[in-house]
Amino acid sequence: MSTDSITIPPETARHVLWTFACAGGYQPGSFTLKLLELLASADPANTRRLATAFPAEAEAVRMAKNDQDGIAKLTAIASGVAA
Repeated sequence: MSTDSITIPPETARHVLWTFACAGGYQPGSFTLKLLELLASADPANTRRLATAFPAEAEAVRMAKNDQDGIAKLTAIASGVAA
């Protein structure tokens, strides 16, 4: 799955920031919280499965976990600076 076409909404970015205990985030509802925690701990095969139904959430968690500047990108998205 290509991540180039996935748009992460500001709300999703804020939820992921909260999940990773970063400034600028806020707590999601119980389902979204469990989903983000599951994505954060899933192995690659199960992450791909979850990403088919929740692409923005999966990409945002991937960014937070794996991109050197992922938290900065998510912070920019959350604040409306980045698209």
